[in-house]
Amino acid sequence: MVMLSIFCLLLGLFVGFQVPILLPAIYAQYVSIALLAALDTVFGGVRSMMEGVFDNTIFISGFIVNSLLAAGLAWLGDQVGVELYLAAVVVFGARLFQNLGMIRRYLLKKY
Repeated sequence: MVMLSIFCLLLGLFVGFQVPILLPAIYAQYVSIALLAALDTVFGGVRSMMEGVFDNTIFISGFIVNSLLAAGLAWLGDQVGVELYLAAVVVFGARLFQNLGMIRRYLLKKY
């Protein structure tokens, strides 16, 4: 299972670097905040897998909903003239570091 995950990660990185995707600069803020939310979900999934409570349905739905919500919040903020994306950056950044800290503690206790 771990070898399949590593293989898929390497395959995804290879394909990602070989296929150039150019986005207009106007979308950079939305894509970056969506990637931050997706990264938070991935670290949350790794943490839940280490704790033995991983659920694929919760992971996939959280990945999609968090990414869309973060990008939508940034878009809404642009529409009303308020930098709402900062709220998403703070929340997802804090959760990302919290999940990373939990993963680190788990690995230190295990090894």
